[in-house]
Amino acid sequence: MNWSIVYYNERVKRDVLSLPKDVLADYRRLLDLLEEHGVDLRMPHSRAMGDGLFELRPRGREGIGRVFYCTHVGRRIVVLHSFVKKSQETPADELRIARKRHKEVRHG
Repeated sequence: MNWSIVYYNERVKRDVLSLPKDVLADYRRLLDLLEEHGVDLRMPHSRAMGDGLFELRPRGREGIGRVFYCTHVGRRIVVLHSFVKKSQETPADELRIARKRHKEVRHG
């Protein structure tokens, strides 16, 4: 049974779909893998960020994207937040947004 993908809200979906074109193409490729493998998807495609939060790692000529997600009841994956990386480190503000939304999904 495959995993299903849902978005935290419509804004998150719009933000993800507005990633640079080649990063978005890689995101869609990784999404297919995520639907098939769920939490078993590992580096270099996905990385655990701790406490049930993960990042999908799409890239392209136009940049490097990050898409945070978590799993939810019933083999659902919830896409929480996305951004285009501009530095080596993940910015604290981006991670804070993802963790806050992750907490909301887990605790209602």
